[in-house]
Amino acid sequence: MPFIRPLPALVLALGLVAVPALAQNATPPAAPFTDAQRAGIEAIVKDYLIKHPEVLQEALAEAEKQQAETQRLAQSAALKESREALLNGQHDVVAGNPSGDVTLVEFFDYNCGYCRKALGDVQALIKSDPKLRVVIKDFPVLGPESLEASQVAVAVRQQLKGDKLFEFHQKLLETKGRVNGARAIQVAKDMGVDTAKLQKDMASPEVKAALSENRGLGDRLGLSGTPAFIIGDEVIPGAVGVEPMRKTIADVRQCGHASC
Repeated sequence: MPFIRPLPALVLALGLVAVPALAQNATPPAAPFTDAQRAGIEAIVKDYLIKHPEVLQEALAEAEKQQAETQRLAQSAALKESREALLNGQHDVVAGNPSGDVTLVEFFDYNCGYCRKALGDVQALIKSDPKLRVVIKDFPVLGPESLEASQVAVAVRQQLKGDKLFEFHQKLLETKGRVNGARAIQVAKDMGVDTAKLQKDMASPEVKAALSENRGLGDRLGLSGTPAFIIGDEVIPGAVGVEPMRKTIADVRQCGHASC
Protein backbone atom coordinates (compact mmCIF):
# COMPACT_ATOMS: atom_id res chain seq x y z
CA MET A 1 0.00 0.00 0.00
CA PRO A 2 1.47 3.37 -0.89
CA PHE A 3 2.00 5.84 1.85
CA ILE A 4 -1.03 8.07 2.39
CA ARG A 5 -0.18 11.68 2.96
CA PRO A 6 -2.66 13.64 5.16
CA LEU A 7 -4.77 16.26 3.38
CA PRO A 8 -3.83 19.92 3.96
CA ALA A 9 -5.35 21.44 7.07
CA LEU A 10 -7.84 23.67 5.27
CA VAL A 11 -9.36 25.07 8.42
CA LEU A 12 -5.90 25.98 9.73
CA ALA A 13 -5.09 27.57 6.40
CA LEU A 14 -8.21 29.72 6.49
CA GLY A 15 -7.26 30.74 9.99
CA LEU A 16 -3.82 31.78 8.77
CA VAL A 17 -5.50 34.07 6.26
CA ALA A 18 -8.32 35.53 8.29
CA VAL A 19 -7.13 35.78 11.87
CA PRO A 20 -3.99 37.94 11.43
CA ALA A 21 -5.84 40.41 9.21
CA LEU A 22 -8.65 40.85 11.74
CA ALA A 23 -6.74 40.55 14.99
CA GLN A 24 -3.61 42.65 14.38
CA ASN A 25 -3.60 45.73 16.63
CA ALA A 26 -7.16 44.96 17.66
CA THR A 27 -8.54 45.23 21.18
CA PRO A 28 -10.95 42.62 22.56
CA PRO A 29 -14.57 43.49 21.72
CA ALA A 30 -16.78 44.61 24.56
CA ALA A 31 -19.36 42.00 23.55
CA PRO A 32 -19.56 39.04 21.15
CA PHE A 33 -20.22 39.80 17.50
CA THR A 34 -23.84 39.95 16.53
CA ASP A 35 -25.11 37.67 13.77
CA ALA A 36 -25.11 40.64 11.39
CA GLN A 37 -21.53 41.59 12.29
CA ARG A 38 -20.36 38.02 11.90
CA ALA A 39 -22.05 37.75 8.51
CA GLY A 40 -20.37 40.98 7.44
CA ILE A 41 -16.92 39.77 8.46
CA GLU A 42 -17.45 36.45 6.68
CA ALA A 43 -18.52 38.29 3.55
CA ILE A 44 -15.39 40.47 3.64
CA VAL A 45 -13.11 37.44 4.06
CA LYS A 46 -14.89 35.51 1.31
CA ASP A 47 -14.72 38.45 -1.08
CA TYR A 48 -11.03 38.94 -0.34
CA LEU A 49 -10.20 35.27 -0.96
CA ILE A 50 -12.15 35.25 -4.22
CA LYS A 51 -10.26 38.30 -5.44
CA HIS A 52 -6.89 37.04 -4.14
CA PRO A 53 -6.84 33.21 -4.42
CA GLU A 54 -3.05 33.25 -4.25
CA VAL A 55 -3.34 34.15 -0.56
CA LEU A 56 -5.25 30.95 0.12
CA GLN A 57 -2.67 28.95 -1.85
CA GLU A 58 0.10 30.48 0.24
CA ALA A 59 -1.80 29.69 3.43
CA LEU A 60 -2.34 26.08 2.35
CA ALA A 61 1.36 25.73 1.57
CA GLU A 62 2.25 27.15 4.99
CA ALA A 63 -0.20 24.80 6.70
CA GLU A 64 1.33 21.82 4.90
CA LYS A 65 4.81 23.01 5.85
CA GLN A 66 3.84 23.31 9.52
CA GLN A 67 2.14 19.92 9.41
CA ALA A 68 5.22 18.27 7.90
CA GLU A 69 7.52 19.87 10.48
CA THR A 70 5.25 18.73 13.32
CA GLN A 71 5.30 15.18 11.94
CA ARG A 72 9.08 15.27 11.53
CA LEU A 73 9.64 16.36 15.13
CA ALA A 74 7.21 13.72 16.42
CA GLN A 75 8.93 11.00 14.37
CA SER A 76 12.35 12.11 15.58
CA ALA A 77 11.25 11.86 19.21
CA ALA A 78 9.59 8.47 18.59
CA LEU A 79 12.74 7.12 16.93
CA LYS A 80 14.84 8.03 19.95
CA GLU A 81 12.35 6.62 22.44
CA SER A 82 11.81 3.38 20.49
CA ARG A 83 15.36 2.72 19.29
CA GLU A 84 15.86 -0.51 21.24
CA ALA A 85 12.50 -2.01 20.22
CA LEU A 86 13.11 -1.05 16.60
CA LEU A 87 16.55 -2.61 16.39
CA ASN A 88 16.30 -5.57 18.74
CA GLY A 89 12.72 -6.84 18.88
CA GLN A 90 12.53 -10.41 20.16
CA HIS A 91 10.29 -11.64 17.34
CA ASP A 92 11.79 -9.89 14.31
CA VAL A 93 13.37 -11.48 11.24
CA VAL A 94 17.04 -10.47 10.99
CA ALA A 95 18.73 -10.76 7.59
CA GLY A 96 22.08 -9.74 6.17
CA ASN A 97 24.92 -9.40 8.68
CA PRO A 98 23.53 -9.89 12.24
CA SER A 99 26.49 -7.85 13.53
CA GLY A 100 26.35 -5.20 10.82
CA ASP A 101 27.37 -1.61 11.50
CA VAL A 102 24.17 -0.11 10.02
CA THR A 103 20.65 -1.47 10.49
CA LEU A 104 17.82 -1.05 8.01
CA VAL A 105 14.37 -1.67 9.53
CA GLU A 106 11.40 -2.47 7.30
CA PHE A 107 7.71 -2.46 8.25
CA PHE A 108 5.79 -4.53 5.69
CA ASP A 109 2.52 -6.29 4.86
CA TYR A 110 2.45 -9.62 2.98
CA ASN A 111 -0.35 -8.34 0.70
CA CYS A 112 1.34 -5.05 -0.14
CA GLY A 113 2.36 -4.86 -3.81
CA TYR A 114 4.89 -2.14 -3.06
CA CYS A 115 6.45 -4.38 -0.40
CA ARG A 116 6.88 -7.10 -3.01
CA LYS A 117 8.60 -4.59 -5.24
CA ALA A 118 10.80 -3.40 -2.38
CA LEU A 119 11.85 -6.98 -1.58
CA GLY A 120 14.14 -6.89 -4.61
CA ASP A 121 15.69 -3.67 -3.31
CA VAL A 122 16.33 -5.20 0.12
CA GLN A 123 17.82 -8.32 -1.47
CA ALA A 124 20.11 -6.16 -3.64
CA LEU A 125 21.27 -4.14 -0.63
CA ILE A 126 22.06 -7.29 1.36
CA LYS A 127 23.97 -8.79 -1.56
CA SER A 128 26.06 -5.67 -2.21
CA ASP A 129 26.67 -4.60 1.39
CA PRO A 130 28.21 -7.28 3.66
CA LYS A 131 28.08 -4.91 6.66
CA LEU A 132 24.34 -4.22 6.45
CA ARG A 133 21.94 -5.62 9.05
CA VAL A 134 18.26 -5.83 8.08
CA VAL A 135 15.34 -6.12 10.52
CA ILE A 136 11.95 -7.15 9.14
CA LYS A 137 8.81 -6.21 11.11
CA ASP A 138 5.33 -7.55 10.36
CA PHE A 139 2.89 -4.64 10.05
CA PRO A 140 -0.37 -6.16 8.73
CA VAL A 141 -2.53 -3.18 7.74
CA LEU A 142 -4.37 -4.58 4.71
CA GLY A 143 -7.08 -6.62 6.37
CA PRO A 144 -7.74 -9.97 8.08
CA GLU A 145 -5.82 -12.03 5.52
CA SER A 146 -2.68 -10.01 6.14
CA LEU A 147 -3.12 -10.45 9.87
CA GLU A 148 -3.48 -14.23 9.44
CA ALA A 149 -0.31 -14.38 7.34
CA SER A 150 1.65 -12.40 9.90
CA GLN A 151 0.40 -14.60 12.73
CA VAL A 152 1.80 -17.61 10.87
CA ALA A 153 5.04 -15.80 10.07
CA VAL A 154 5.65 -14.82 13.70
CA ALA A 155 4.83 -18.35 14.91
CA VAL A 156 7.17 -19.88 12.31
CA ARG A 157 10.04 -18.21 14.14
CA GLN A 158 9.73 -20.86 16.84
CA GLN A 159 11.00 -23.41 14.31
CA LEU A 160 12.93 -21.61 11.56
CA LYS A 161 16.00 -19.51 12.28
CA GLY A 162 18.53 -17.37 10.44
CA ASP A 163 18.68 -17.76 6.67
CA LYS A 164 15.80 -20.27 6.68
CA LEU A 165 13.55 -17.72 8.34
CA PHE A 166 14.42 -15.05 5.79
CA GLU A 167 13.85 -17.63 3.04
CA PHE A 168 10.33 -18.24 4.37
CA HIS A 169 9.71 -14.48 4.40
CA GLN A 170 10.83 -14.15 0.79
CA LYS A 171 8.79 -17.11 -0.43
CA LEU A 172 5.64 -15.84 1.23
CA LEU A 173 6.12 -12.27 0.02
CA GLU A 174 6.71 -13.51 -3.53
CA THR A 175 3.43 -15.47 -3.53
CA LYS A 176 1.10 -14.44 -6.33
CA GLY A 177 -2.37 -13.26 -5.37
CA ARG A 178 -3.72 -12.70 -1.88
CA VAL A 179 -1.77 -14.19 1.01
CA ASN A 180 -3.76 -15.58 3.94
CA GLY A 181 -3.17 -17.93 6.84
CA ALA A 182 -3.73 -21.09 4.82
CA ARG A 183 -1.23 -20.02 2.17
CA ALA A 184 1.35 -19.11 4.81
CA ILE A 185 0.92 -22.48 6.53
CA GLN A 186 1.41 -24.25 3.18
CA VAL A 187 4.66 -22.38 2.53
CA ALA A 188 5.84 -23.28 6.03
CA LYS A 189 4.88 -26.94 5.50
CA ASP A 190 6.82 -27.02 2.22
CA MET A 191 9.87 -25.88 4.19
CA GLY A 192 9.55 -28.72 6.70
CA VAL A 193 7.79 -26.90 9.54
CA ASP A 194 5.71 -29.00 11.97
CA THR A 195 2.26 -27.56 11.18
CA ALA A 196 0.59 -28.97 14.30
CA LYS A 197 3.08 -27.13 16.50
CA LEU A 198 2.84 -24.09 14.22
CA GLN A 199 -0.93 -23.80 14.67
CA LYS A 200 -0.54 -24.16 18.42
CA ASP A 201 2.13 -21.44 18.47
CA MET A 202 -0.07 -19.14 16.40
CA ALA A 203 -2.53 -18.95 19.31
CA SER A 204 0.17 -18.11 21.86
CA PRO A 205 0.32 -14.80 23.75
CA GLU A 206 3.81 -14.24 22.31
CA VAL A 207 2.49 -13.94 18.75
CA LYS A 208 -0.22 -11.51 19.80
CA ALA A 209 2.30 -9.47 21.82
CA ALA A 210 4.76 -9.30 18.91
CA LEU A 211 2.19 -7.95 16.47
CA SER A 212 0.82 -5.57 19.09
CA GLU A 213 4.31 -4.20 19.72
CA ASN A 214 4.87 -3.61 15.99
CA ARG A 215 1.50 -1.88 15.70
CA GLY A 216 2.40 0.37 18.63
CA LEU A 217 5.77 1.22 17.10
CA GLY A 218 4.15 2.04 13.78
CA ASP A 219 1.57 4.26 15.45
CA ARG A 220 4.20 6.14 17.43
CA LEU A 221 6.19 6.72 14.24
CA GLY A 222 3.08 7.91 12.40
CA LEU A 223 3.27 5.17 9.76
CA SER A 224 0.19 5.15 7.54
CA GLY A 225 1.19 2.55 4.96
CA THR A 226 3.74 0.00 3.84
CA PRO A 227 6.54 -0.43 3.15
CA ALA A 228 8.23 1.94 5.58
CA PHE A 229 11.97 1.91 6.21
CA ILE A 230 13.98 3.30 9.09
CA ILE A 231 17.67 3.97 8.53
CA GLY A 232 19.50 5.84 11.26
CA ASP A 233 17.40 8.82 12.28
CA GLU A 234 15.12 8.88 9.23
CA VAL A 235 11.80 7.29 8.32
CA ILE A 236 11.58 6.55 4.59
CA PRO A 237 8.00 5.93 3.41
CA GLY A 238 7.29 3.81 0.36
CA ALA A 239 9.30 1.78 -2.13
CA VAL A 240 11.85 4.46 -3.04
CA GLY A 241 14.34 2.17 -4.80
CA VAL A 242 17.83 0.92 -4.09
CA GLU A 243 19.92 4.04 -4.67
CA PRO A 244 18.21 6.44 -2.23
CA MET A 245 18.48 3.83 0.52
CA ARG A 246 22.09 3.05 -0.39
CA LYS A 247 22.96 6.74 -0.08
CA THR A 248 21.22 7.02 3.29
CA ILE A 249 23.09 3.95 4.56
CA ALA A 250 26.39 5.49 3.38
CA ASP A 251 25.57 8.76 5.16
CA VAL A 252 24.73 6.98 8.41
CA ARG A 253 28.04 5.15 8.14
CA GLN A 254 29.94 8.37 7.47
CA CYS A 255 28.46 10.79 9.99
CA GLY A 256 25.90 8.89 12.08
CA HIS A 257 22.92 10.65 10.49
CA ALA A 258 20.66 9.89 7.53
CA SER A 259 21.91 13.00 5.76
CA CYS A 260 25.45 14.39 6.18
